[in-house]
Amino acid sequence: MTDFDTKSKDWDEMPGRVERASAVAAAIREQVALSKSMVALEYGCGTGLLSFSLQADLGPITLADSSLGMLDVLRKKITFGRVKNMTPIKLDLAVDTLPLQHFNLVYTLLTLHHIQYTQKILQGFSFLLQPDGVLCIADLDKEDGSFHSDEPDFDGHNGFDRAELGLDLARAGFKNVRFTTCYNLIKGERSYPLFLAVAEKK
Repeated sequence: MTDFDTKSKDWDEMPGRVERASAVAAAIREQVALSKSMVALEYGCGTGLLSFSLQADLGPITLADSSLGMLDVLRKKITFGRVKNMTPIKLDLAVDTLPLQHFNLVYTLLTLHHIQYTQKILQGFSFLLQPDGVLCIADLDKEDGSFHSDEPDFDGHNGFDRAELGLDLARAGFKNVRFTTCYNLIKGERSYPLFLAVAEKK
């Protein structure tokens, strides 16, 4: 069982989580012309808070996560809400075979900084997108390591430098990369800015 499996049952009740997802969804709407003709993928979906905020604006949404606990909670929410356009799958792009399906939109919230080898994931996103498809990444700006200081086994990134991530996105096959600040996450007595990076597949 992973740490995310353990946290899954109470995930939506944690302070700020629903508000954060709503704020990021609003930022995505501001930057991307969403439509019900779009086939979308949320990677690192957790319990699906971001996709639930966007599902009325999109067509079919595939929600991918590597945590079985999170996916179990998500399936129950989809069933309870009788949502027709959301399909959960177990997927870890670091190790699993890439899906055959392609998407018009890929989005992810606070997932990338947990992944050690981000370039492989960015290349996977590029592969999964249709030509001129759009990628949206919401994640932490570069920070001093305090955000995960209470997790001694954390081996990801202490956020991202926007310029460096922009170069990584270009190397992975993206163009027209732009960044905005979409939310300020409060943890303890600290505020951590979240950026939204939007990029188009070349």
